[in-house]
Amino acid sequence: MEKPSPKVETILLERFGKDSLISIATSIENVPYVRTVDAFYDDGTFYVLTHALSGKMKQIEKNPIVAVSGEWFTAHGRGINLGWYGSDENKAIAEKMRIVFADWIDNGHSNLEDKNTIILRIELTEGVLFSDGTRYEIDFS
Repeated sequence: MEKPSPKVETILLERFGKDSLISIATSIENVPYVRTVDAFYDDGTFYVLTHALSGKMKQIEKNPIVAVSGEWFTAHGRGINLGWYGSDENKAIAEKMRIVFADWIDNGHSNLEDKNTIILRIELTEGVLFSDGTRYEIDFS
């Protein structure tokens, strides 16, 4: 496994550096749970706008190890609750989310004033990317 090269980083940004649907898997007591979420990739991390009381966040609270899967990419990582979307600490990433998720962020699906509307950060640890017939094994740690 190698650290992400500039080529790999470019591929990841092209595929996931925008509003992207990815699958995220969590596990509690050896029972896996998988769901599709809107996310975007930036520098070894996926960001998701979600609800603090959702099943996935309750599962991540008990076991932060997650797996993600997207267009010819799969990885493991650690899920981290960054807290309320509107907090001062999240201002920079929240502004980026507002741009990336512009098509739907204000459609009423998410109440951005609700303190339970949080940012999930998925820090990738290792993954596999396929592109143009090449397999890249990536060490994000």
